[in-house]
Amino acid sequence: MRIKTIEPIAVSLPMKKPVQMSGETVARADNVLLRIEAEDGTVGWGEAASAPVMTGETVASMMAAVEQMTPGLLGRSADDFAGAATAMAGRMYGNSGAKAAIDIALHDLVGRATGRPVYALLGGIKRSRMPVLAVIGSEDALADLREAEARYASGYRAFKIKVGLGAAQADAARTRSLCTALKKHGDNSLVSADANQGFGVDEALDYVRAIGDCGLDFFEQPVDAHDLDSMARVASATRIAIGADEGIHSRDDIARHHERKAARGVSLKAIKLGGLGAMLDACRLADRLEMSVNISCKTGESSVASAASLHAAAAAPAIAWGLTVTSPGLAEDVVVEPLRIEAGHIEVSDRPGLGIEVDERRVRRCQQDFKRVA
Repeated sequence: MRIKTIEPIAVSLPMKKPVQMSGETVARADNVLLRIEAEDGTVGWGEAASAPVMTGETVASMMAAVEQMTPGLLGRSADDFAGAATAMAGRMYGNSGAKAAIDIALHDLVGRATGRPVYALLGGIKRSRMPVLAVIGSEDALADLREAEARYASGYRAFKIKVGLGAAQADAARTRSLCTALKKHGDNSLVSADANQGFGVDEALDYVRAIGDCGLDFFEQPVDAHDLDSMARVASATRIAIGADEGIHSRDDIARHHERKAARGVSLKAIKLGGLGAMLDACRLADRLEMSVNISCKTGESSVASAASLHAAAAAPAIAWGLTVTSPGLAEDVVVEPLRIEAGHIEVSDRPGLGIEVDERRVRRCQQDFKRVA
């Protein structure tokens, strides 16, 4: 089964409400969907979100990167994932998001063609039902508290508080309030905070000192992703586990954070690592190093990329820090039946491929005109 066509499709998807993070507010999801068709007519879908401050990629750059890599992939066997990765690397350095979209689409295509779910292609299933992190983020402490309690009442038991939005002391007070509310039930709810690099080292130190022993389970990317010295300083100043996200783009990054005692866990995204196989390889390394793992989507990815992350989470050795899918934040998805979160948990599909059906009419409706600049 050989690759016949590769089509990147630029889309802009509306969000239910803007998602506020340090340095960025996402009001619309500008993504690239990737359609691969085999010679026998089987179609697979992939996706990657633009992430200029995380991967350095925009929709424009990903469209150009796919065009650059396509000649090295046409005619190749679709199930040679390692060979495809080598071919892509041979034609273009970096561009991990564009490569991830292609890799996801190949896994979906091969799964559909062989009647196997993607998790089976990744080494087999370790878990079928997983807790999903509810993301809580604004500078309105009372609104955040109401949202957290509503999410808890609906069945969520894993939470991520967005910080780095305001002053460290105000973020610390909001964190303590949310931890108190969510931990009072004594059911071992997972509560984390994510600064998205929003603090300087002194602010991050002020934050961890101010929250004290409030029950926060981990604190993700407190400072600049490339500043391992500051990450290590924060990690040594608190008993709270420090996690790395924007700083993790390879196995070497995981090893460096471990060696420098800069993080006790990592957040892994397909767009940062270049695909599902690389993400599972990173999961296995983290497991060997006894580092906790969160598998996550970029804000605004549809049920295509979210399903891919779900399959990776199902096959990972461990996901002590849970799973973050972002498709529920979209006002319009591109699939017939969007992924469903019930009682704060999600079930992986055992249907072939990613287990979702893309609605091509919706895709074309959301498609953006894209003219290549010569």
